[in-house]
Amino acid sequence: MKRCFLLLVAALFGIFGASAQDLIVKTDSTKIEAKVIEVSPQSVRYKRFTNPDGPTYVLPTLEIHYIRYANGETEYYTRETSAATTGSAASRSESTTAVETLPLREYAIGELYDVNGVKGVVCQLSEDRRHGLIISLEELYLPWSVFRKPELRTVGADHRTDGRVNMQTVARYIEENNLSWEDFPAFKWCREQGEGWYLPAIDELLTIGHNYNGGSRLHNDRRARNAFNGTLKEAGGKRMDRMVYYFSSTEIDDKNAYTSHMSIEPPYVVEIPKYNKFLVRAVHRF
Repeated sequence: MKRCFLLLVAALFGIFGASAQDLIVKTDSTKIEAKVIEVSPQSVRYKRFTNPDGPTYVLPTLEIHYIRYANGETEYYTRETSAATTGSAASRSESTTAVETLPLREYAIGELYDVNGVKGVVCQLSEDRRHGLIISLEELYLPWSVFRKPELRTVGADHRTDGRVNMQTVARYIEENNLSWEDFPAFKWCREQGEGWYLPAIDELLTIGHNYNGGSRLHNDRRARNAFNGTLKEAGGKRMDRMVYYFSSTEIDDKNAYTSHMSIEPPYVVEIPKYNKFLVRAVHRF
């Protein structure tokens, strides 16, 4: 009887443990109950634990003190620096630490971002609106790659949520196969925009399309699109094209890659041969 009871307790613990949330604690002591879905050196992507089917949020690791995962493990992110060494010898002997903080402003979708030579229009934001993604002012018709039959090839750039991963995959493929960036014109152009610029993955491109239309494509928000395009025009860029598909960096197979458009009419994702020319915009995280 006692053994059955213990087994029942263990089973219930397993059920509750499987549904337990991760806890993100920010440097300002804010706590977020979440389900962490992706961690990189620069950011953490998560969904709110109370809304697992809702939007994916992006939080820079610079703003995270630690994450306590559902399994009990804790991962610290805070960078600590030595306290000021000025003052008396007694005060210098007291060992204290201070958390690095940066004075960051909040942004809005469709706003111009122009910091330290990185310039574009804000197209995606973290929950606190201080970090996100910007899109390049310019666009160009380019093929994803130049390979045609019988030379079609699969590169392996199949990441759906982070185009930087696909850029790294293409770079590795170029090096391993004695090729050049000229063989991947869309990636080459994005790379030439400067350090940190890349061809967005399909999920990033879809989010850009939703935000370009005011956050959703379920209704026609002309004001949001006009504001977005107005910022592009004032900054000397080109307005977004709603009728032409944009290449993502996400590859499907040896022939096709995913594309998306900025219109409110579905389908929002279409497979297009990589050797065809379609629009390309670069993105950059901030």
